[in-house]
Amino acid sequence: MAMSDSATVRSENVLFEGHPALVPGLGALVLCVLTLGLALLFYWWRSRSLHYRITSQRIVVEAGVFSKKMEQIDLYRVRDYVVDRPFGQRVMGTGNLELESMDSTTPRLRIFGLKTDVMQLYEQLRVLTEADRHARGVRLIE
Repeated sequence: MAMSDSATVRSENVLFEGHPALVPGLGALVLCVLTLGLALLFYWWRSRSLHYRITSQRIVVEAGVFSKKMEQIDLYRVRDYVVDRPFGQRVMGTGNLELESMDSTTPRLRIFGLKTDVMQLYEQLRVLTEADRHARGVRLIE
């Protein structure tokens, strides 16, 4: 396959893929114990109704169990990231990632209950976002 010098094919690597944590924080765990596991049904439903796919080029959130809705934000459109790790989530090894984008349909996106090192994921996304902007010639004006 021949390509010109200006056209480059970038591979898309998956950084995180999965559902939010079943029990994202200490408060949820206490609630599950106090309700003798009944709250676990709610948390299970909520966890299974969301699927995250975070790659080196985009963030995809699929919501719903019976009917599905998919939202996608390309990394070059992300303006700012916020890492949120409340005490109860730090104890359970989860965290949240909030982002602000230039996307008109999804200006803010909250990805909660990530079962991964959220700080490491944030650092990877920050570097990839800048690289994607540079590759596309996109500049932010504030």
